[in-house]
Amino acid sequence: MRPTKSPLQAMALYSAILSQLVGSVLIGTFTGMWLDEQFGTAPLFLIICLLTGMFAGVWAMLQTVRKFESGDK
Repeated sequence: MRPTKSPLQAMALYSAILSQLVGSVLIGTFTGMWLDEQFGTAPLFLIICLLTGMFAGVWAMLQTVRKFESGDK
């Protein structure tokens, strides 16, 4: 039988997931906007960096959930 997790651990997991997803998307968005401004390539880098940020956020979220489920610290 698996040991139960406390509600505070669940809140910490949700906070980590939220910050990883939002942070990676924001970093991708602002990086893409900055690169577009530097090179004059209107939405090209914004789209590329936004998709990269979304992928990185989902990947980090999956790693966090796996770590939480395995019980590692």
